[in-house]
Amino acid sequence: QVQLVESGGGLVQAGDSLRLSCAASGRTFSSYAMGWFRQAPGKEREFVAAIKWNGGSTYYADSVKGRFTISRDNAKNTVYLRMNSLKPEDTAVYYCAGSRYSDYSQYEHDYRYWGQGTQVTVSS
Repeated sequence: QVQLVESGGGLVQAGDSLRLSCAASGRTFSSYAMGWFRQAPGKEREFVAAIKWNGGSTYYADSVKGRFTISRDNAKNTVYLRMNSLKPEDTAVYYCAGSRYSDYSQYEHDYRYWGQGTQVTVSS
């Protein structure tokens, strides 16, 4: 049984920073790519960022490029999303996802495991 547990969400003001964490258990975490997605109220879930199994490559949605940083610590089975210069439009539930593959992807169907989500709210 694979479990992904996100933490670190909260209510912040525009311009602030947050770091989300996702702790994984139940399989060989270090062999697979990981991703972050988000879903705003009334909208479909969208890709945010992804990282290759060894952390050697990352990929970002244009909307967060330059502001967000994804990283991972395979020794701790944890993936992070550092979010700087937050904007009200970043408000969403953020989901951690575990890929079926070792290389990163922006497509939901490439992810097999999902966390329960953590709420990020950015006030103006």
